[in-house]
Amino acid sequence: MSVLVGLDVGTGGARAVALAESGEIVAEASSAYPLHSPRPGWTEQNPADWWEGATEVLEKVATETGERVAGIGLTGQMHGSVFLDASDRVIRPALLWNDQRTHRQCEQITGAVGEERLISIAGNPALTGFQAPKIVWLRDEEPDNFGRISHVLLPKDYVRLQLTGEYATDASDAAGTLLLDMQARDWSGEILDALEIPQGWMPEVYEGPESTGVLREGVAEELGLPPGIPVAAGGGDNAAAAVGTGIVGPGLVNSSVGTSGVLFAHASDFTPDPSGRLHAFCHAVPGAYHLMGVTLSAGGSLSWWREALGGDYDELVEAASGVRPGSEGLVFLPYLSGERTPHLDPKARGAFFGLTARHGAEHMTRAVMEGVIFSLRDSLEIMYGLGVPVEDVRATGGGARSDLWLQLQADIYGTPIHRTVADEGPAFGAALLAGVASDTYADVEEATSVVRLREGITEPDPERTKIYEEHYEVYCSLYPATSSAMSRLTDLAAGSTGE
Repeated sequence: MSVLVGLDVGTGGARAVALAESGEIVAEASSAYPLHSPRPGWTEQNPADWWEGATEVLEKVATETGERVAGIGLTGQMHGSVFLDASDRVIRPALLWNDQRTHRQCEQITGAVGEERLISIAGNPALTGFQAPKIVWLRDEEPDNFGRISHVLLPKDYVRLQLTGEYATDASDAAGTLLLDMQARDWSGEILDALEIPQGWMPEVYEGPESTGVLREGVAEELGLPPGIPVAAGGGDNAAAAVGTGIVGPGLVNSSVGTSGVLFAHASDFTPDPSGRLHAFCHAVPGAYHLMGVTLSAGGSLSWWREALGGDYDELVEAASGVRPGSEGLVFLPYLSGERTPHLDPKARGAFFGLTARHGAEHMTRAVMEGVIFSLRDSLEIMYGLGVPVEDVRATGGGARSDLWLQLQADIYGTPIHRTVADEGPAFGAALLAGVASDTYADVEEATSVVRLREGITEPDPERTKIYEEHYEVYCSLYPATSSAMSRLTDLAAGSTGE
C-alpha cells in the first residue's frame, strides 16, 4: 500500500508525517532550528537551516516507509521572503511572517496601488508581515542585495527548489504575498508594475493538489526515497491545516493555537473584508477561498511567559487550570509582536492589566491563555458580522492537545469544539494534497474523506461563558484606551536602539 508524506517547514522547526491511504499516520519526525532577531521587531531565519531540518525529518520518515512513498506535499510558514541570486544562492537571511520592519514600505505600497484597489485585487491591505513590503524594504535599505535578486520564494518553496529544481508555489501561499490577483489566482501585473517588481522573479503558481515537479534523483538517493515521485504544490500552513482537518466546505471553521493563532473559515467565493481586518486568501482547494483572522503571538505568548519564568510548560498550565475564569480580574493583551486582526497595528504591544498583590504566576499564566483566545474571539466576531456561517469549529495546532486550551476556546467562543483524530495539522493536510498529486485520491474531497473526528466534544460551560462575556468586554476596551501609549513606547524603544 502506498504512503503519502507531508512536510511542514514551520517557524520553530520542520515536521514530516507519512500517511497510509486510509489516513492512518505510519511515521512522523520533527526537528528544530533557530530564529534570529537582530533588532527589536525583526525576525529572520537562514534558509539553509530549513533545508537541513527538512532533510533530517524526511530521512527519518523514509527509514520507516522507504519505497512505498508515492508523493510528497509541502506546507510551511507563510509570507517569508527568500531572496536568491542567479545561481540560486541565498542573498541574505530570510525575513519572516512576524517581522515588523516594513511599516514605511506598507505606506508606500498603499500609496502606489491605492488602499481600496489593493484589497479588491489582493484581498488584503498592505501589512508588515506580507512578502511584498519585504521586497520593497530590500530595495530601500539594502540596494546592493536588491540588485542581485533573480528569484523571490516563500519558505516552503525554497525547500521545493532543493527537492525538485523547480520555482513553484501554490495559490494559498502566494495569496499571502500581496502580489497575487486573487480572482485570477495568478500574479497581478498591475500590482507588480506599480511596485516595479519584475514578474520574472516570481515562481509559477499552481493549485494545492497539483504536481509541481518530481523528486530529483540525487536528492531521492540521499533521502532514501523513490526518485521521480511527484511533489504537490501544497499550501500555506493554515490552508494545509484546514485540509488536514477537513475544512473544505461552507460552515466549517478551524481554530488553531500554534506560535500564531488563526481562525480560518472556508469560503466558496472571493469575498474580502472591505476593512481588511480579516485576510481573504485562496484556499489549497482548487477554486476555493478562505477568510482568516490572525493573532501573531498565540502559543508564542505562552512560550514567552514560560521562558521568562524559566518554568515547566505542563506545570504552569496545570497551575493555571486551578484558577477561576477571568483570572481574578487580570487581563492580558497578547500583542508581543504587534497585531493583525483586528487592529492591523505593528506597534501594538503586550500588557497585563489589573495586576494586584494577590496575583501569582498561576493567575498570570491563565490570563495569558485567556487573552490569546479573546484575541481569536475578535476574529470570530468579525466573521459573524460579515455573515460567515459558523456551524462546526475544529481545533488544531498545539492548542488542540491541551485540555485547558480546548476548554478556553469552547467557553470564550461559546460553541462546541471538535478535534480531529490526527493532530498533525499542516503536515497532515500536505500529505493529503500529495495523495491527489500522485493519483492516490481523485480529488481533495476524496482525500479529506479520511479525516476523522474524535468522539469527545469540548462543550462550553454556560456559567464560564457568561463570566468570559464580561471579561471580553473589558478586553475589547483596552486596546483603544492604550494604543497611543503603545505607539509612543515603540518609537522610544526604536530610538534607544538607534533604528
